[in-house]
Amino acid sequence: MKMILPLLLGLLISLPASGQVRIEIVGGEEAAVPIAVVPFAVEGNDPGVPIDRIIRDNLYRSGLFSPLDPDNHLGSPSRFEDVRFRNWRALGSDTLVVGRMEGLDNGNYSVRYELLDVYAGTRITGQRFNVTPAGLRNLAHTISDQVFEAVTGRPGGFNTRIAYVEETGTLENPTYRLVVAEADGHRPQIILTSSQPLMSPDWSPDGERLAYVSFESGRRSEIFVQDVATGERRAVASFSGINSAPAWSPDGARLAVALSRGGHPDIYVMDADGNSDPRRLTNRGGIDTEPVWAPDGETIYFTSNRGGGPQIYRMDTDGNNVERVTFEGSYNASPTLSGDGRLLAFTHRQDGQYRIAVMDLEEELMRVLTEGELDESPSFSASGTMVAYTRSSGDTTELATVSVFGRVQGQLTEFDHTVREPSWGPLP
Repeated sequence: MKMILPLLLGLLISLPASGQVRIEIVGGEEAAVPIAVVPFAVEGNDPGVPIDRIIRDNLYRSGLFSPLDPDNHLGSPSRFEDVRFRNWRALGSDTLVVGRMEGLDNGNYSVRYELLDVYAGTRITGQRFNVTPAGLRNLAHTISDQVFEAVTGRPGGFNTRIAYVEETGTLENPTYRLVVAEADGHRPQIILTSSQPLMSPDWSPDGERLAYVSFESGRRSEIFVQDVATGERRAVASFSGINSAPAWSPDGARLAVALSRGGHPDIYVMDADGNSDPRRLTNRGGIDTEPVWAPDGETIYFTSNRGGGPQIYRMDTDGNNVERVTFEGSYNASPTLSGDGRLLAFTHRQDGQYRIAVMDLEEELMRVLTEGELDESPSFSASGTMVAYTRSSGDTTELATVSVFGRVQGQLTEFDHTVREPSWGPLP
């Protein structure tokens, strides 16, 4: 919503703070692929990292898999040789993941997994890893990626990161933090703290930098680009008026931004290092904001009220051939595109509520994915199978995910304080 709904942003910023990251699965999908992920056998010291549970949650959250409840498993094999396939066929499982962890003398762990075809009774894929205890969570995401790709033929994107803004403190003395966490919300790391609002984070295509909006100057908004690993950052847009909504080009060389240099917000394109004068693309007199590049770099989608209310439009990167994309409903904003450019997710107002919708741009079919009161700020996962968004109800604001295939919804966080504007990072 960014600049379109300043009052709603003000409401979010005023909420109280504190909390803990966790996953809570709250939905299901009957058409998903049934899979069993057997609890991994542990030899030696138990590191306390539930690799099998992380894999189950990742696959379930994608909406393409329906993991069996471990309480219903018939046996706990950890190797192909130990599997009685007829038992798993009886449970209706198409595929099976088994594995084991072994503590090594140097403190590391040897982890082996196998993905099995239950009906053929064969091994699909598998691998052995040697990792440190600190690397076990990332390894669980890597195994999730391998299982996902072996079954679906597309990358899983579970070993990516997500950035978001959180707020703590009081209304009179707030603290804003820019946070980077694993894709399932675990192990958050604060990369910037400010007493002034931070918003609109967007990952560079190489996953090394974040562009975002900061009000740290106390006078106006500015756009910064920050190296995530080193913390080095630079103000790249600090013009008079509004500097907002940065979006990286697919080659990482440019930013599409919303500036009000002409008196009202318009879409501009500028070099990502801020050394060039921004080139104006729109000039219709209304509010044009929230640009996002198509993956091919040929077009830019954006939100505009030029037709009387917020709708999503598309134009060439030189500002020509502008056309309206959304027509259903009086409010559609905050566009985000899947990696293949086929799906467009956005915030859609339905029956007075703000919800996340997705449109197949080839078929021009729209589907509302969520049922919340105030769902906003969608961001596609690197795999294009999930959308992260901010979900608000009453005094609660949290990050959540929804599958674009099966409406499987997962809660990324359990914060008492405000968390908003997720941005899902690219594949490693």
